[in-house]
Amino acid sequence: MELSDRDLDLVSVLCDGLPLAPRPFQAVGVAIGMGEDEVLGRLQALQQGGVIRRFGVIVRHHELGYRANAMVVWEVPADALSAVGRRLGACPEVTLCYSRPPRPPAWPYSLFTMVHGKSRGTVEEAVAVLAEREGVAHYRHELLFSTRRFKQCGARYQRRMAAE
Repeated sequence: MELSDRDLDLVSVLCDGLPLAPRPFQAVGVAIGMGEDEVLGRLQALQQGGVIRRFGVIVRHHELGYRANAMVVWEVPADALSAVGRRLGACPEVTLCYSRPPRPPAWPYSLFTMVHGKSRGTVEEAVAVLAEREGVAHYRHELLFSTRRFKQCGARYQRRMAAE
């Protein structure tokens, strides 16, 4: 897909995230001289053209009082992975869910779910309840608690300069 200068301006301004405003796409448009309808239309075209695949959200859990978070790694057989992943990914206590190929024997885990809580104990309890409720307690799993926080930010893009 050929990107116009206006498309590049739009993508560039979105790198800073959507403004916290009642009509964020209107505010984005004002910043780059587009109307809200044009912004939404260009975003739809960019998505259909494969330039934009998704909008993501970065939630700063720590600032909201959620001081503990764990990546729960699950050893799920390949034939059950898709179904278990969909089930766990739909649970309200799971904020992130994805699969990766296991690397046996050292790393047998294929499913990864993130669970946040106000304390380590609340996360451990939430995972135990989740595992029983969803019928996955029989799968080997481990809770890997975060010990440090890193700055989170969305993707950043830079225009390529034309060859002179």
